[in-house]
Amino acid sequence: MAGSSGEQAPDYRWILSIGDEAVRLEALNEHLSTRSYVQGHALSQADVDAFRQFSAPPTDLRLFHVVRWFRHVEAVLSGPHSPGQPCGLQASKGRRGQPQWSPPTGTESGKLRLYNSLTRNKDVFIPQNGKKVTWYCCGPTVYDASHMGHARSYISFDILRRVLKDYFKYDVFYCMNITDIDDKIIRRARQNHLFERYREKQPQAAQLLEDIRAALQPFSAKVKETTDPNKRQMLERTQRTVELAAEPLEKAVQAELPAEEISSCAEVLLEAAKDLLSDWLDSRFGSEVTDNSIFSKLPKFWEEEFHKDMAALNVLPPDVLTRVSEYVPEVVNFVQRIVDNGYGYASNGSVYFDTVKFASSEKHSYAKLVPEAVGDQKALQEGEGDLSVSAEHLSEKRSPSDFALWKASKPGEPSWPCPWGKGRPGWHIECSAMAGTLLGASMDIHGGGFDLRFPHHDNELAQSEAYFENDCWVRYFLHTGHLTIAGCKMSKSLKNFITIQDALKKHSARQLRLTFLMHSWKDTLDYSSNTMESALQYEKFMNEFFLNVKGLLRAPVDVTGQFEKWEEEEAELNKNFYDRKAAVHEALCDNVDTRAVLEEMRALVSQCNLYMAARKAARRRPNRALLESVARYLTHLLKIFGAIEEDSTLGFPVGGHGAGLDVEATVMPYLQALSEFREGVRRIAREKKVPEVLQLSDTLRDDVLPELGVRLEDHEGLPTVVKLVDRATLLTEREEKRRGEEEKRRKKEEAARKKREHEAAKLAKMRIPPSKMFLSESDKYSKFDDTGLPTHDAEGKELSKGQAKKLKKLFEAQEKLHQEYLQTVQNGSVQ
Repeated sequence: MAGSSGEQAPDYRWILSIGDEAVRLEALNEHLSTRSYVQGHALSQADVDAFRQFSAPPTDLRLFHVVRWFRHVEAVLSGPHSPGQPCGLQASKGRRGQPQWSPPTGTESGKLRLYNSLTRNKDVFIPQNGKKVTWYCCGPTVYDASHMGHARSYISFDILRRVLKDYFKYDVFYCMNITDIDDKIIRRARQNHLFERYREKQPQAAQLLEDIRAALQPFSAKVKETTDPNKRQMLERTQRTVELAAEPLEKAVQAELPAEEISSCAEVLLEAAKDLLSDWLDSRFGSEVTDNSIFSKLPKFWEEEFHKDMAALNVLPPDVLTRVSEYVPEVVNFVQRIVDNGYGYASNGSVYFDTVKFASSEKHSYAKLVPEAVGDQKALQEGEGDLSVSAEHLSEKRSPSDFALWKASKPGEPSWPCPWGKGRPGWHIECSAMAGTLLGASMDIHGGGFDLRFPHHDNELAQSEAYFENDCWVRYFLHTGHLTIAGCKMSKSLKNFITIQDALKKHSARQLRLTFLMHSWKDTLDYSSNTMESALQYEKFMNEFFLNVKGLLRAPVDVTGQFEKWEEEEAELNKNFYDRKAAVHEALCDNVDTRAVLEEMRALVSQCNLYMAARKAARRRPNRALLESVARYLTHLLKIFGAIEEDSTLGFPVGGHGAGLDVEATVMPYLQALSEFREGVRRIAREKKVPEVLQLSDTLRDDVLPELGVRLEDHEGLPTVVKLVDRATLLTEREEKRRGEEEKRRKKEEAARKKREHEAAKLAKMRIPPSKMFLSESDKYSKFDDTGLPTHDAEGKELSKGQAKKLKKLFEAQEKLHQEYLQTVQNGSVQ
């Protein structure tokens, strides 16, 4: 077998015949040094025969060629061979082949699980159409100011939506409705219209007082009938307020005061009695209000206010917004098909859903979310609305559990034409019709507040599945938890009703969002001073870290200096970083557990702070690139959660939401120059010993710059750090610092005073000669010896040896003290 280069097959017989093994190996090494036996060489049978004479390669490293030849032959013989070839020989050129490659086992990435109210379990989230997610959210009924209960739902769903879209990279199509036709809206709009009409007529004082007395009669009866103690207390307050406001007007009329004074008293009474008069006017003239435009003015105003509140909270607008008033034709068609499918029936101009027939169908189930609530008449009546609950309406139903799909309009209510006569949509049907029109027969996610589960959402499910004749209108039902105020249900009767605008006067949108992030979206959240304090402290903690990293990154360094050798501390911090990232991913997969995520973020920042503190103590610069990576990752998470509004690359932006200017990038070069100049001035002032200049530089740091939102942090032996911080925060810090210094000064003065008093008392004691120290204690002792030591107690009994011994010790101690005193007097130290 010839080699590839045309050389003759080797003959090892003369070498193998050498008896001395050492000599034989040297001869073979010499022979192999003249041959190409690796690249491009095919083995011969002689190579194989020679190879089999050795059990292992030689250990003598000088026999390099023998070792290499042995390894090469060994590798070739262990490879595959073709039939007809000598055992272990390759038919190819004999090149060493690549070993077989095995992929790593790896670890399975966590799957997103969401708490599904349909199963009351955390279910793996699987959209119906790839990465596209269709989502419908119940919007507000717009008849009053949005409150913190609304914020609870819409901020929570905004966080969930952002996480699905920006973290898990789903293509989310988010639809939300506005309920602008509702019993509450109809009543409130009617009352507002009637009250304004009454005010415009400018009733005479006597007429106003007469009307107030007439309105108070049914109101007083209502107060007596109210069983809820909190609600009754609220009604009693209203009644008392009106009665107190009426007294000045009655006196003014009786005294025949000038018209201006009577008019002023009447205006005060009108304002105080607005709710009382509105309700009374509605009961008398409500049926006369027929213009539909009257019922659209109120919801239009409050919808606009709602959108302003959502923008202020940094809640993303929906991809599509639906209003009931714009979908009445779709609602009519939706109701008609339900009737055609056999699950609805007309009765006295209204149309009701037949819950019994639906529940008895093999294809359907009623009350999927809260089956235990079926038959709860109180909840069902609340779902029907205040204007639709009466004995007459109940008699129209086949079953008490049936609910209205379409309501026949009474006088004083808006109406639209339909096959059953003029009427208006029921509450539950609106969401089914609008969501069905836009999202089809089955959506991925439906969301709403916890209190909407029954009857609203259960009725939505029933009527939609009756329309589509399916059993899967919603795949995942998400419900946000309740919101309480300091442990109590939010209620106007409890005087703890907090609007979103009121909340934003006390705390920023970010602080409110952090509060929600620190709690599970599906559990009850208690809005209180303690809860908000936790959020404020978390924000401050994170912001300090971002400011420290920004300060570090601003320090001048050459290009290569940006990349520093990693020591054990950097490797450990980086491992902790990746461990935390994995934990964050697991938490987000676990029902978007933002509470756990924020704790992981806190732990990561704490680790970074320890690392930076250790570097500072060692007078070494921390690793910029590593800390920047951590800070950018944390910023990315906060952006996903909506806690950072602007396009900030690192940390919380400076300048406020919508400022339109990167304040930090604009002013920081100037502040850095000022800081460096100040540092140079301070250095010269210390060298030249000019305390006035040092005092001025401290004033600049402590008094001037905080007013502008700038914090300077001086560190011994290190450059001053410049930070842009909220002005209010800095002023609060300054005040706390001053209080701390004042407390420290007070404690110091108190300690000095006590020291002086102690020394004065000691000196007074030292002045007393031992012979006189017991003489003043006549209440204890009656007789003394010549030295002044007591011998008998107050009753004339001789003291025991133990008592006498104890007094002797005190006497000797005082003798020693007095000698010290006499010595100091002699030396002139004490006068």
